[in-house]
Amino acid sequence: MTLNASPGARTLPAVRLALAFVIVGACILAAGCWRVYSNTWDEPEHLAAGVELLDRGMYEYDTEHPPIGRVFMALGPYLAGARSFDTPGPEGTREGVDILYSGAHYERYLTLARLGMLPFLALLLFVTWLWGRALFASQGMALLAALLLASVPPILGNAALASLDVAAAATMLLAFYTLQRWLVSAGYKDAVLFGLTAGFAVGTKFSAVPFVGLALMILALVRWRCGPGHPGTEAAPLRATPRAWLTGLAIVIATAMLPLLLAYGPRAANPAGVAHRFDWAVSYLLQERGLDHQFGILLQHLWLPRPFKDLVNGIVAVKAHNDSGHLSFLLGQVSLTGWWYFYLVALAVKTPLPLLVAGTLGLAGLLREGWRQRNPWHIAPAVLVVTMLVFASTFSRINIGIRHVLILYPFFAFGAVWVLARAWAALVMLRRPRLVAAGKVGLLALLAWQLSTLWTAYPDYLPYFNEAVAHPEAVLVDSDLDWGQDLKRLEWRAAQLKIQHLSLAYRGTALLSREPLPPFTDLPPHRPTSGWVAISELARTRNPDDYAWTAAYQPVERVGKTIDLYYIP
Repeated sequence: MTLNASPGARTLPAVRLALAFVIVGACILAAGCWRVYSNTWDEPEHLAAGVELLDRGMYEYDTEHPPIGRVFMALGPYLAGARSFDTPGPEGTREGVDILYSGAHYERYLTLARLGMLPFLALLLFVTWLWGRALFASQGMALLAALLLASVPPILGNAALASLDVAAAATMLLAFYTLQRWLVSAGYKDAVLFGLTAGFAVGTKFSAVPFVGLALMILALVRWRCGPGHPGTEAAPLRATPRAWLTGLAIVIATAMLPLLLAYGPRAANPAGVAHRFDWAVSYLLQERGLDHQFGILLQHLWLPRPFKDLVNGIVAVKAHNDSGHLSFLLGQVSLTGWWYFYLVALAVKTPLPLLVAGTLGLAGLLREGWRQRNPWHIAPAVLVVTMLVFASTFSRINIGIRHVLILYPFFAFGAVWVLARAWAALVMLRRPRLVAAGKVGLLALLAWQLSTLWTAYPDYLPYFNEAVAHPEAVLVDSDLDWGQDLKRLEWRAAQLKIQHLSLAYRGTALLSREPLPPFTDLPPHRPTSGWVAISELARTRNPDDYAWTAAYQPVERVGKTIDLYYIP
């Protein structure tokens, strides 16, 4: 049997071993960031919500995020002894800070919380490989897609944190993959898988609600336009009737409820809290117009189990946050309502240039090839990227980071692999050996350039900007450059310089009174001072004029990537 095995079958174990190497290597690189990153802005609140759920069976903090990802990050600290302090909600940052600094276990609890997010990085890379197998004939091309994704600094930088963004990307990509399988096969088993993964994605982050919902509609339209099948796929049989599709959709909805019930179901009784949050959600919808108002009326007269009341509250809380906006910074401007081009700029400056160019060209090539062949797998990447970008650019007023659209990067990796494969095949067909050799060297150089970010950016994957950006602080700041992560480096540098007193302008959620800083005073805006002064980039974004007086001085150095350290006579 071994002698008769196909080349693909013989290479599969080697490819799987290489995939495991890529996944483990990516996790090690992400974990290498832990030693230099202080807790970032959102980490304490996520930890507080997860620990509260595990310890007290309550979920009262920042309910605009669902519980599944937070349980993963809180499990390690909880097993190590972290417990809830029962700080009044709904804002949980103070609770999370108290947990982190309790019992001199800051490093242990923060490390264990971040460790809980690495399985989602592994899942993201694994599903990228699975999707690559459906796209490409070669196992090696699928592996290359996973490798390219692992070389994207924003992926590794956010995977290094106890935050929900890589977890959201991983679970949504899995939901998209199972959705595509169901639409191609029309099988009830695939409907069950899509329902479960969609529920898991929604239970990880509520951005999955619009993204997965839009993907269902758009990919179903693509599937209808492509017809019953094409060579090389397990196509749905011609006998798949509208009734069969509706049955499958009912299965999807029913099975999607299971992960959400598991997430919101096991809970200590708190009828007053549930009623208060649900009544607020209904009242908020009623003051809106159109469909939101009608949905509020429906909820007024609809009985819902307690878990689904919590679910409704969470989704409405996200909507309220988006409606009110969030203070954002872009290209030197500050806004509460954001910019339609925010995510386009973020992709342009935060994506390694080889992947940005090759991925964009490849997505267009895949789309064209897929349309000609009526292949829904090839059409899906470009369609999903455009759909999610249009939605985020049109409806999102929370413009605080490329982290909210990390789900786009696997599809850019597919596009880049398609370009590399087509270019390599075209070179092979040429009959001029020198030109062929030069072309192959060029392609390998582009690949090496992309992979070089793994060591040139290390360990600063989070604040990475590509080579086209000379001054990142003039383009993006919040969570793209500065999320409060360089405080630990400032402490190390202050100790090395033997600074006796520091005037500090820092924005973050670390408890400065418990940090090993030299004696310091908070530096208020518009108040020049002398001596040692440290100002973080995030502190400057509230108002560009707050610390404009420092323009007359040259910083002694940039601490990490985000804190300017001055000595002012």
